[in-house]
Amino acid sequence: MKLPRTTLILILLALGLGGFVYFYEIRGATVREEIKEQKQQIFSFAADDVQSLTVKTKKLTLNLERSPESSNLKWLIKSPVSGPANDAIVSYLMDLLVKGKSERTLSTPAKELGEFALDQPQATINITLKNRQSHQLILGKSNFNGRFLYAQTDPAAKPDGNINVLLVSTDFANAVNRELSEWKQPVDNSQKLPPLTIPKPSPTNSK
Repeated sequence: MKLPRTTLILILLALGLGGFVYFYEIRGATVREEIKEQKQQIFSFAADDVQSLTVKTKKLTLNLERSPESSNLKWLIKSPVSGPANDAIVSYLMDLLVKGKSERTLSTPAKELGEFALDQPQATINITLKNRQSHQLILGKSNFNGRFLYAQTDPAAKPDGNINVLLVSTDFANAVNRELSEWKQPVDNSQKLPPLTIPKPSPTNSK
């Protein structure tokens, strides 16, 4: 029995639609769930746990330290100059360190660090906690589409000799690649301006 051409077209469309539903909705959902599960917190400490930060870029090595509790300032620059830090800039970086997540983790041989520019990183962030524990975040180059950065945390080879390479937000690069002047607390020029004086009208001579 030969089916009408219209019926064959409808059957083929139904099969195609069924295949799309399977691969996108069922299979695709499984893949999306696997990717979602791969997103992990970069670090597990809280912002208040951090005592000091050292940010090293190709232009600058900056040492930051939490100021005493009695101070109104949260952070101080210890070197290359001494003085109050821009709390908004430091808080932006701290927020990324505390809340940032790895989009994906790749296991790769240690000899391939250069493929991700992790052997000559654009920036290294050393974190010292109040309990004396230390952590490190190394930032490499952008991935192929520029959406993420390759990174390493607390570098150490696994038993199989491989290392973990993370995909993290490009916001990290924006947070650390700054001029020294940006890290300093802005000067409040309003405190230095002389008080505004209104000249008095000169007396007129009466005839």
